[in-house]
Amino acid sequence: MPPHKHQELLTAAIEHEAEAQRDLLGGHLETARAEFAAAAELYRQSWEAAHAKAFGRLVGMLKAAVLAGGDAASESQYAREALAGADRDSPTANYARAIAALIAGDDGDAEAWAARLAGAPDAFARTGEAISALAAHDEARYAAALAAIVRDFEQRAEHLTGVAIADTALMLEALAGRRGMAAGLESPVLPAL
Repeated sequence: MPPHKHQELLTAAIEHEAEAQRDLLGGHLETARAEFAAAAELYRQSWEAAHAKAFGRLVGMLKAAVLAGGDAASESQYAREALAGADRDSPTANYARAIAALIAGDDGDAEAWAARLAGAPDAFARTGEAISALAAHDEARYAAALAAIVRDFEQRAEHLTGVAIADTALMLEALAGRRGMAAGLESPVLPAL
């Protein structure tokens, strides 16, 4: 594979994800799901072609797979296997581990990995709190964590340029919905799934 092929795949994944979010905002759910599915596959391919520590690609794959509307079980298993041999204790790797465990229904593992995000930069810490709350089936704590994530999103301008930043809140709400814990996204800039 050419040396920069992984970057081309990553760029394509991000473009599909941004298009999916524009489709959601436009009310085109089925088209959005197809775009998210394409993004998930491209993130996986970019992970396989990239340096072994490009953990953000696994995060992107998991988020997009959840938002594509499937159960994301195969992507969760893939990420867990990919991360099993990784000795790196980085926020991005732990984030991927926590999401994969949550998707798999391994709540104890999800909480353990999410706890490692507590001292990470704000965005990771907020997401870790939401994942931990979902794993603990704590609806009030999850709703508060989601509200903090949405406030952070609304304070940014990226959603106006199509940059894929809303996916964290959307993914968490999709996973919460599967547990009967959806808090309801009350935001003028985030779509309902």
